[in-house]
Amino acid sequence: MKRLLPMLPMLLASCAAKFPVSDHSDGHEFFNEIPIDNGFGAVLKWQLTREPAPWPDSIPVTATRPEASVDSGMRATWVGHATVLMQTPGLNLLTDPVWSPRVGPWSWVGSARKAAPGVREEDLPRLDAVLLSHDHYDHADMPTLRRLARRPGIVGIAPLGTADLLREAGFAQVVALDWWEKAMLPTGDTVTLVPARHWGMRWPWNRNERLWGGFAVGSKAGRFYYAGDSGDGPHFAEIGRRLGPFELALIPIGAFLPRDFMAPQHIGPREAVAAARAVKARTSLGVHWGTFALADDGPSEPQDSLRAVLSTDTTAPDFRAVAIGQSVSVPRARAVP
Repeated sequence: MKRLLPMLPMLLASCAAKFPVSDHSDGHEFFNEIPIDNGFGAVLKWQLTREPAPWPDSIPVTATRPEASVDSGMRATWVGHATVLMQTPGLNLLTDPVWSPRVGPWSWVGSARKAAPGVREEDLPRLDAVLLSHDHYDHADMPTLRRLARRPGIVGIAPLGTADLLREAGFAQVVALDWWEKAMLPTGDTVTLVPARHWGMRWPWNRNERLWGGFAVGSKAGRFYYAGDSGDGPHFAEIGRRLGPFELALIPIGAFLPRDFMAPQHIGPREAVAAARAVKARTSLGVHWGTFALADDGPSEPQDSLRAVLSTDTTAPDFRAVAIGQSVSVPRARAVP
């Protein structure tokens, strides 16, 4: 009994925990191996010293109507920001779907969309899954999720806590994952939640009460990776070791300035190229740019910076930044997992 007494507080805390206690959770909140200092003081300093690049009120977009399915290989169609329609044989899924004209707690508060979606919502094909990486408004858009939830047969997959937003939106099939946990879709494809260095918050009082992450998907055409939002860190190499190589990676390149504030939570083009190497991606597509004015970089600055990085790196991987509405296709993997 005496031996148990010192352990009693830990046991009680564990019993009351909402989530599994781990190296990134105390059972109630989540945290990063490398902390992010983006509290009130850091935000205030950025707001007082920021020099944002100008954005136009509207950016021209040529929308495309995707095919209902693909017969071989994989195709990624960039809808805008972090929303991508991923298609492999027998599988259609969306990453962080956002079709709203503004992202925020209400329709009249938040960041306005500067570029229309590259695929009209009504032109979407049948969908098998929606992957939600974290709870920020520019990734977890409730009006869009509610409309998608009315479509039959879609499985919603998200990190612990964040999956509650899918249930709230009305998804009938919801899977909540911790880092490195895997789920199998009815199509036979697998989805693994992988670490990211980021944070969660929809209101000031629920900071980090929902987990964040990226996704590694094993499909009939090979593996692909969606990074979600992330600062730099050793997790990219670990993902590459455990689950790579990937035929295609969707990696963020925007909302990266100023670096002193954004670096811990958002990689920039230079770090994105390094991340592509680390996860062993054969082809990468830059996302999370050119749609919402969220940081100090301009609408084309991430793409221009990426091109500059690639032009000086003779060993750089195949990393592309396309216009909203365009697609990147890669052939079938040599060895399908």
